[in-house]
Amino acid sequence: MKVRALSPFAQIFEQLPHTLPIFPLPNALLIPGGRLPLNIFEHKYLNMIADAMSNDALVGMIQPKPEPATLRSADKPSLYEIGCAGRITDYSETDDGRLEIVLSGLCRFAVKEELSSVRGYRVIRPDWSAFRQDYERITEPSDLVINEFMHTLRAFLEGHNMPADWDVFEKLSTNSLISSLMNVLPIDTGDRQTLLEANSLERRILTFTAILNGTVSRSQTCH
Repeated sequence: MKVRALSPFAQIFEQLPHTLPIFPLPNALLIPGGRLPLNIFEHKYLNMIADAMSNDALVGMIQPKPEPATLRSADKPSLYEIGCAGRITDYSETDDGRLEIVLSGLCRFAVKEELSSVRGYRVIRPDWSAFRQDYERITEPSDLVINEFMHTLRAFLEGHNMPADWDVFEKLSTNSLISSLMNVLPIDTGDRQTLLEANSLERRILTFTAILNGTVSRSQTCH
């Protein structure tokens, strides 16, 4: 039985590719059903987007692992094992040679192996097998879970003196809100990765609540 994609325009699960170009970017996360705007200006990534647009429009977002400066490679940083593939669903060329795109999260993947570099950007062989559930309809968590998260979020933002437009927050779907906050809040890279690897929206929100609670508690202890 075939599994429906999140969008009627997207690949079904069985059509996901055997190779995938990847964009290793610190603290930039994509989750299934989320959206990630990107400003592309490096030559190798301009190549990557051009090649993706002429193929299946898929790009894999993945975080580099934090490493000591002595071990870090600027050209080929070590990667986390799990990322998320996104479809290019918005594409705009600028007069100064940049591309402004939006990736819509489709399905997570594990890095099976890395292949030879193509036109400067990195390419992997993805393993999709553990993430078939990313194609399932997203189930909203209970009001109790959402309310606890929003209470914790308010305390976190107040503790960091970060303004928030709560009217905008309330208009977003829960998945869209979580997707946006994962990328803008000042949390650790490892915590972001933990959020990506959570296997349901409810588990992601519960984990996010725990992360924010821990950050608020540490901040209060320091004061």
